[in-house]
Amino acid sequence: MDWLKVHLSKIATVNMGQSPPTNSYNDVGKGLPLFQGKLEFGAIHPTPIKWCTEPRKIAQKNDILMSVRAPIGQTNIADQICCIGGGLAAIRAKKEIAEQKYLYWLFKFIEPSISDLGQGSAFKAINRSHIESISIPLPTLSEQHRIVEILDQADALRRKRLEADQIIDRILPSLFIKMFGDPATWDVSNTKPLGELINIQGGGTPSNKNLKYWEGNTPWVSLKDMKQDIIYDSIEHISDLAIKETNLKYIESGAILILVRGMILAHTIPIAIAGTRLTINEDMKAISPKGKEIDSTYLQAALKASSKIILAQVGTAGHGYRKLDTQSLLNLPIFIPSQQELNRFQLSSSYSHQLRSKFAEVKIKLEILFQTLQNRAFSGELTAKWREDHFKELLQEMEHQAKLLDNN
Repeated sequence: MDWLKVHLSKIATVNMGQSPPTNSYNDVGKGLPLFQGKLEFGAIHPTPIKWCTEPRKIAQKNDILMSVRAPIGQTNIADQICCIGGGLAAIRAKKEIAEQKYLYWLFKFIEPSISDLGQGSAFKAINRSHIESISIPLPTLSEQHRIVEILDQADALRRKRLEADQIIDRILPSLFIKMFGDPATWDVSNTKPLGELINIQGGGTPSNKNLKYWEGNTPWVSLKDMKQDIIYDSIEHISDLAIKETNLKYIESGAILILVRGMILAHTIPIAIAGTRLTINEDMKAISPKGKEIDSTYLQAALKASSKIILAQVGTAGHGYRKLDTQSLLNLPIFIPSQQELNRFQLSSSYSHQLRSKFAEVKIKLEILFQTLQNRAFSGELTAKWREDHFKELLQEMEHQAKLLDNN
């Protein structure tokens, strides 16, 4: 029993986004949440950074939001009625023939091929025609439900692991505050300005017009990579030639990476530690401890513990972008521990990193398992036995499905 293959336009509606007037934007929650692209995406649902009072295009709750500009093809599910800008499309399955969550998992599985549809010399993008022509393997509704059920169960395991990661992420900051106190309560006489304790470096972007700059193996870190505490690699890489012919400099292993420009600074300060020699883009700074009063691990924990203080210093630059002023960062007070306290913190940090390594191994195994399940799910192999057990009912359902497709 082979599945039908149909274009997405036969089984879903596609609503292309359109940016509302910029004077209707606000960040105080007035109007509808405004989602403009991947930046607001979370694990499943997007998080609003801005709202707007004059929406041009509206997505409904449970619509699949797809990024139509680079990075193309990434998806989230709207958890509320929202306004969508020009960087997104909202996709809604025709419920009599397709399961919304089935399409969501399928889009996740075929995201690389959707991304390959992108066109444009400077910035790649896809349009309505590209999306509507996506080929969809279409089992019956009951089999779609079965596939979604299995993938949801497997995804739940991944979510639990993520929750464990989040618990580990909180261990060091909690330990830091337990040992050294809340940064908001530090006695100034026991602190030094960050600028006295570190060297600071900026980043940059090699010209996209010179392809040789982008053919190397040196990690080039941007916000997209700042989702983990230690950065060993990045999505994009540059060549030694880019380092030689531009103002970009290597950032050495152990430096602390901090985002200083971007909309995410409205609510989060991404902070990580370089686990290898790398480079960064112009939206980031790298800071390296000098002297022996603090080390990288302590500084990373101190900055994370000071996130609320740093967030309060974030301002708004041109085009509404959030920016952390460098001098404000350098003035940040950092508690100076005794050498004994520093050694104790290093020991605890070492144990935390060991725990994180073990969880990382589990993460890799779960991701491989999930990819295998996706591959089997959308090839029909995963539900082959179930299909045999429900053969008669499925035949009737397939006839009904064919009639619905003829009428669409």
